[in-house]
Amino acid sequence: MSNLMYNKMWHQTQEALNSLLDKESQKMTEPQRNKVFVFQTLATFYIKYVQIFRNMENVYDQIVHPQKRMLIRKVLDGVMGRILELKNEMVELELTEFHYFDDILQDLKLAPQQLDVPIPRYFLKERLEVIKGREMNLARILNECGLDLPKKKYTVKSLAFEEAIKLIQIAERARQGRLRAMFMRQIFLQECRAKEIKLLGHRLADTSQAALQIQKVWRGFHQSKKTVKEREEEMVFLGMKPPPLFNEVSAAIVQSEHVTHLRNEVQLKHEQNYQEALVSIKEELRQMEGQDIKEQLQDQIRQWFIECRNLTGTFPDYPNEEEGGSAIIFSNKTPEQVIEDILASQEEEEKLKKKKKKDEKESKPKKARKEKERRGSTKERAPKEEDEEWKMSPSLFLQLMEEGNSLYKDMWLNKDESWNFPQDYDPEMIKEEKRKELELEIRVQVEELMRQELKNLKLAVNREKELPARGKKGKKGKGKKGKKKGKRGKKDKDLTADRTIDSLYKELVEEGLLIQSLKVKLSDYIGEYSYLGTTLRQVAVEPMPSLLDVKQLITLYGILPLGSPEVHEKAPLVKSLLLAGPPGVGKKMLVHAICTETGATLLNLSSSNIAGKYPGKTGLQMMLHLVFKVARQFQPSVVWIQDTEKTFYKRVPQAERQNEPKRLKKHLPKILKLLKPDDRILIVGTTHRPFDAELQPFCRVYQKIILVPRPDYASRYVLWKQIILRNGGVLTNALNISCLSKVTDGFTQGQIVKVIKEVLTDRRIRQQPHKPLTAVEFITMMTSMNPVYKEEEESFKNWYAKTPLGKKRILSLTIGGSIKDKEKDKGKKKGKKGKKKK
Repeated sequence: MSNLMYNKMWHQTQEALNSLLDKESQKMTEPQRNKVFVFQTLATFYIKYVQIFRNMENVYDQIVHPQKRMLIRKVLDGVMGRILELKNEMVELELTEFHYFDDILQDLKLAPQQLDVPIPRYFLKERLEVIKGREMNLARILNECGLDLPKKKYTVKSLAFEEAIKLIQIAERARQGRLRAMFMRQIFLQECRAKEIKLLGHRLADTSQAALQIQKVWRGFHQSKKTVKEREEEMVFLGMKPPPLFNEVSAAIVQSEHVTHLRNEVQLKHEQNYQEALVSIKEELRQMEGQDIKEQLQDQIRQWFIECRNLTGTFPDYPNEEEGGSAIIFSNKTPEQVIEDILASQEEEEKLKKKKKKDEKESKPKKARKEKERRGSTKERAPKEEDEEWKMSPSLFLQLMEEGNSLYKDMWLNKDESWNFPQDYDPEMIKEEKRKELELEIRVQVEELMRQELKNLKLAVNREKELPARGKKGKKGKGKKGKKKGKRGKKDKDLTADRTIDSLYKELVEEGLLIQSLKVKLSDYIGEYSYLGTTLRQVAVEPMPSLLDVKQLITLYGILPLGSPEVHEKAPLVKSLLLAGPPGVGKKMLVHAICTETGATLLNLSSSNIAGKYPGKTGLQMMLHLVFKVARQFQPSVVWIQDTEKTFYKRVPQAERQNEPKRLKKHLPKILKLLKPDDRILIVGTTHRPFDAELQPFCRVYQKIILVPRPDYASRYVLWKQIILRNGGVLTNALNISCLSKVTDGFTQGQIVKVIKEVLTDRRIRQQPHKPLTAVEFITMMTSMNPVYKEEEESFKNWYAKTPLGKKRILSLTIGGSIKDKEKDKGKKKGKKGKKKK
């Protein structure tokens, strides 16, 4: 795609965003009572914002104009944050983390694949050098300490001489036996042919009969091949089979990848040119226009002195630097407007003084009345709380998007760019920006001169001495307050103030607390959509979430906030995340995927990993201080607690008491309170036995709980297919993937991957051309494994129902109707009592 195509795509996306912002401002201001209608509107906005986000991310990644990219990035972060806000609103409304949009997608004529929230490529692209530097540093420290990942070594077992002879004899006898059998088979076939020739010798003399026999066999063979080919073509046409060259990389894809690589190089080149131009153009403006700006400012301020003197009889007080100096007085105003403001301010001051005296006299009796009214009103309002109308909570990203949208309209919508075909920077726009910066810099210099000039004028004309500024008293008070704050800050002492951050980093690596994350992408977490989620909920059946639903939540709660500082500061803050599910469903893989997609530092605080390290209370404090100081310095960071139920054990098993698994139990809530929106740190816990933990402290620590299920039929089908292909397997008609998916119900992704790797050895891959894969080979390997039974899955569901969000969900579904019935009954009883009294 050319620059023109991406520009066109950008304009279309901005138009869609503009219309969506108008609709949202109209609908969301209206209060609603119908929860179904509210969810429909929220979901529709969510889906449309996701579409805009997908297009905008693609445009930002490929467009090469540096100034356009700055604006697109601003809008992109705004859209990203708005998606997170809408997701939070839907969670609070429906009281569940998983939402299904089947009916809305049908109305909008969208495929489920278009609902995928993409991971912005700039997360890694713009920090590539930093991430590579950290990886090299980590690899060097691991290598120095001898803790680097062990390489696979093929161990050779030593055998006794007699055993070696026996093995050779067995192999040789087997070889001779195979040759003898092959030789005897050839003799047997020769004898059979000779007998047939003797029996059918008179028939073979007739050549016409022989020709007919050959034709018959050939036509049957040819027709069967033709039928198979037509059947395969029909299956491809119906979309039930991939085309023959589906898995091969086409020349067009190779060419597009080459073009994107070149485009990235052009992006970097244009960005460098833009940064150089920012410096050079500013220096040119300083030389050409600097002196004129200085003189203009001086004349403007002098005129203000004279006008104030003529109007008030005295020279004005010069504004402090903290207040903004003379820039406040002359911000986009003419000298005449400034004079009017001076007169108006004097009149307002006199009026305010008179009003204050009146208000002080009347305020005391009014306060007493208001308190009585409030006490009475709270009692009356209590029963009406349930009937309150729903309103959207205020957004921190709508303003950001509206600013970006207005900038687009003012600067780029109707801009003529016929002169800028290579899409390099626009020098005129840089001049406008730098002229303002230069004016501010020169204003600071001018203000120093004009303050002195004002002092001289006062001494010369009025013979007045400059009174001390009122702001100085305030400064003293501020200084005292600052000292008090300093005393409070002693609690958060820096225990390692005398050490460098590199030494702390090295210590954590040596202790095994800072580990190297595996290179796993979130796209490697394979699964399929839940196509019947909405239908099941309409029949009051809570569906088990699909693997792609889990994948979406990891993107929304983990990857997007960690990747973007602007989004993390303003979006609904998620400090901790819990992944609960049976063993082998990919919890560990998801943790490593978060680190890979965001370039995050991975710190391991699992109870098994910290056992015996930093003993005692002081040692534990030092360990936590080191971990979170390094995590803040090298953010984004992920603090991983594997088997986190051990930290919150109800009863610690006898075998684990020496390891002290509950060391972090009291400290984790305190750590979460200290995490601020600026700290891009995410605490991720993984557990396969959440029922062993104390529920209340467990749920206090983990803000978001995601239940990771075993794969359903659709996910298993996709998983078998893709993992076999990735490991060198070839899919043929002999291998029934549907049968495999049905038989392996209850088995996890980890078990399926393990079986595929065990079956597809190098020798088996080489045998595929003459011996295709069959389902039996995989099924026999799975007989020794234990699946996840429905009872275990139900136990996870029951545990999740006891969590705060699970309880709220059940109450909203079951008790919502009964509360209304009770209220009606109470109303009837009150009415009857009133009649009896009468």
